[in-house]
Amino acid sequence: MKNLKALGSWFFAIFFFYAGLMHFVQEESFVRIIPPSIPYPKLIVWITGFMELVFAVFLVLPRYRKLAGLLLAPFLLAVLPANIYMAMNNVPFGEMSATPTILWLRVVLQFPLILSILWVTGNISRSYKSN
Repeated sequence: MKNLKALGSWFFAIFFFYAGLMHFVQEESFVRIIPPSIPYPKLIVWITGFMELVFAVFLVLPRYRKLAGLLLAPFLLAVLPANIYMAMNNVPFGEMSATPTILWLRVVLQFPLILSILWVTGNISRSYKSN
């Protein structure tokens, strides 16, 4: 089980490293998915991109893995409004457009994503007590 969690941590590290990098490479695509009521969208894109890069590093370092999970859970909840805005307004991401179903699926999958991250980082476990 320990190897599976380590492998999961590396998977999420690669995922967040790529996503964080894309915040700088495709900055305007990320700016477009931020709800208009939120100020300083470009700054938010830069900050969240940087945070995702830091989370990626923390996920591969066993000493900081648990902290990464504890920080990623609220982070993913904080970026949820962008996912909801994208789904509600059918906002394309860069050159990619998705169906409303796919966009809403992305919103719904945010919650299993959070649980998976908490599990691979050792913040939650499945333990059963037998009587």
